[in-house]
Amino acid sequence: MSFPGIMNEWVRECTLLEKTRVPDGEGGWRTDWSDGMDFPAAITHASSIEARVAESQGMTSTFTVWTEKGFTLDYHDVFRADDGEVYRVTSQGGDEQTPDSASFDLEHVTAERWQLT
Repeated sequence: MSFPGIMNEWVRECTLLEKTRVPDGEGGWRTDWSDGMDFPAAITHASSIEARVAESQGMTSTFTVWTEKGFTLDYHDVFRADDGEVYRVTSQGGDEQTPDSASFDLEHVTAERWQLT
């Protein structure tokens, strides 16, 4: 992956998590999560004034997740970073990309820390 400059320090190995609903044996359903494909991503904590104010008022922390252009994370995709933290995508993938004239090919989404159910 070709992240520019200092962003390489933030690159982490991540695993997309696949959600399936399976019978719980008692007439209901439960959600199971299984590991999907691995991908590298740079994950940065949003530190804008707006993000900090929202966090102080009880909102979840917001993160920006950078991936290679063409590896699009979709709204509500869930993934686990190599440190065990789980994130859920909170924006539409593919909307924010570097222009074709840029010397690096990246796209990004926003995400929140998330608990698997």
